[in-house]
Formats: sequence, C-alpha cells, structure tokens
Amino acid sequence: MYWVTPRHLAGDDGALAEQIGSTLTGLGWRMWPTSRDTLLFVSPDGLCGAEWVLAAYPFELGELPVAWQLSARSHADSAMTEWNAYFTAGIPYEALADLLVAIDASEAPDNGDEEPETVLNALGAQGWVRDVDCPHTTAMDPGFSATVSLGLQPPLVQDADPRPDLMGWQAWAEPVLGAPYLWCASFSASVPHGLVAAFASSLASSAMVSRRTLPKDAEGRLMVVRRS
Repeated sequence: MYWVTPRHLAGDDGALAEQIGSTLTGLGWRMWPTSRDTLLFVSPDGLCGAEWVLAAYPFELGELPVAWQLSARSHADSAMTEWNAYFTAGIPYEALADLLVAIDASEAPDNGDEEPETVLNALGAQGWVRDVDCPHTTAMDPGFSATVSLGLQPPLVQDADPRPDLMGWQAWAEPVLGAPYLWCASFSASVPHGLVAAFASSLASSAMVSRRTLPKDAEGRLMVVRRS
C-alpha cells in the first residue's frame, strides 16, 4: 500500500466503481442494474442519480471513456434532468465521493447563489494558482499537471438549458505535457458552482491517499510519503 500526494495524480486504483458504489450505498441511495449493463443509483428523494456507465460507453472526454454520470432533476417524476456531470475512469475516487456527499446534502438541484469565484477560491485555498491569462475562469495545481476551467460546454454534455454556447466547468489531469490525459471531468452549465467547488476542494486537497497501484504516466510527479 502506497500513501501518496498529490491526490489529483493518484488515479482511481482500479476501484472507481466499487469505491463510489460503497459511498452511494452508505448514503442510502437505491441501486439496480439497467438493460444497458449499467448500474443506476437514485437518491432517497428521487431527485439525484448516479450511473456507472462504462459498459455502455456513452462518449469520451479527452479520448477517455466516461465512467460515471451524475444528474439531478427538480421533481422526482420529471423526465428532464436539470444538469449532468461526467467523469472518466482514472479520476481520484475521493474527489467524486466528496462531491456525492455534497449533492446528497444539498436541498435542491438549482444553481443557488454561488458565483464562479466560489470554485476558484476553493482551489486557491488549497494552493492552486490562477491562470495569468484567464484568472477569472481557470486555476491549475502548482505543478501545472491539472486544470479546472470554466469554458464552453463540450458536445454531448447535456443540460436543461437549451441555449448554445453554454459555459460549464471542465477539469483534467495531464501529468506530462502532450501525454494522454489521466482523467477528465465535465459539468454541464447548470451544475451549481457550490457543488463544483466541493469537488474542486477535494481534488486539490494535500491530504495523502492510499493506493495499491500507481498511474504509470504520473511516475516522477507523485510523492510516495510512506509504504505500508
């Protein structure tokens, strides 16, 4: 077992489905398999969903297949989701788990009163730095190996707002410039900034995480604090 930092380069230890499934079960979310060979979890109030969609291979972010899709709706019987968020395999499961805890604790899927600065301030509190050219939309870790940015919503990312040119939060890790992405995440335009901030704060946390396997592309960028 390795205890490593930084978290954003630690990978998912090949246990993303199991770790997030355990988190959701612990929160009391109900689960059942679907006809698409996916696993769907629904919150106790029926307003939020989390689906392990890797087997269905819905689409890619940064040339990586989406593994988890989160969604929220204003009414349990509504067919239209208010917002969606997507995460590829390889993402540190701690950040996704903390986001789900924040979603479970939120009272409504609306945008609330938070501003984009909420996300950037959460990252700054963990030592991340703002992009000199885009200080109001983008922050990076001090090693410039991961980025969280507010930009145009990618194709296939779904939101209840039908307007074109929507802006949503994107995040990714690129351990070595020009190398394949380690993981990617995309939040549709209507995801509350406060929820994105919860994800960002956990992602940028300096706390050690435990892993049995380490991403090869992150070798040399990860600090192994101790072994056990």
